[in-house]
Amino acid sequence: MKIRHSVHPSDFKHYDTDRLRQHFLIEELFAGGRITMVYTHEDRMVIGGAKPAGEALLLEAADTLKTDYFLERREIGFINIGGDAVITVDGESYELGLLDTLYVGMGARDLRLASRSANEPAKIYFCSALAHTAKPTRKVSVQEANTLHLGALETSNERTLHQIIHEGGVQSCQLMLGVTLLKPGSVWNTMPAHLHDRRMEAYLYFNLGPDARVFHLMGSPEETRHLVVANEQAVISPAWSIHSGAGTSNYAFIWAMAGENYTFKDMDLVTMDTLK
Repeated sequence: MKIRHSVHPSDFKHYDTDRLRQHFLIEELFAGGRITMVYTHEDRMVIGGAKPAGEALLLEAADTLKTDYFLERREIGFINIGGDAVITVDGESYELGLLDTLYVGMGARDLRLASRSANEPAKIYFCSALAHTAKPTRKVSVQEANTLHLGALETSNERTLHQIIHEGGVQSCQLMLGVTLLKPGSVWNTMPAHLHDRRMEAYLYFNLGPDARVFHLMGSPEETRHLVVANEQAVISPAWSIHSGAGTSNYAFIWAMAGENYTFKDMDLVTMDTLK
């Protein structure tokens, strides 16, 4: 498990491209036959991915967490973006098709990630946040999510937003998770931009072609920078940063948040004349 430390916004504005990418971009999450994880000190979220190729992969605490098992003091949300997945939680198996989500609460001891077929391996993305109490394990399909149809083709941001783990859906302690799908011809996400200084956010961009890229905007509204992001790469967004982007084609992204507030109503909107 790799560790990413927190960054102060005053230091951030002096970063060059390489340093931006080292701190905030996760370039490879789905290596065959293993679990890849990044521990960020931004609200202590763990961001990870797995592409099981043969035997089931055991999700372990490792030395980084200093706990006896991964979910001793954590909760986790899994979402599958590949072939059918099988996740086993303390001996009980859950099958996840495309964009199905599994929430597992604090206290589950044995988590194993597998592909239903080695010929069509799963790609299991997950985000884990600190937890203070145990919530029930629950599987939910994208069709069961709270779905919003937003934007318009005229503004290049027609999209479908699925809220999955949140106060009105799958219950958690602090983790929030969902997926947004942009329609063909639309490229912008989360613009006009906003901040939520009480929560960090992580983005996983996917459904991009080999030559397509997303230009992810981040930083303080008055001091923005960008990352060039390829398919199935993730971005860590600190609480003080905007998080927005435009692609060279349409795409999808999974968003996950952790922090103090457990609501979508605490956003501070950023007007276009503020961005620089």
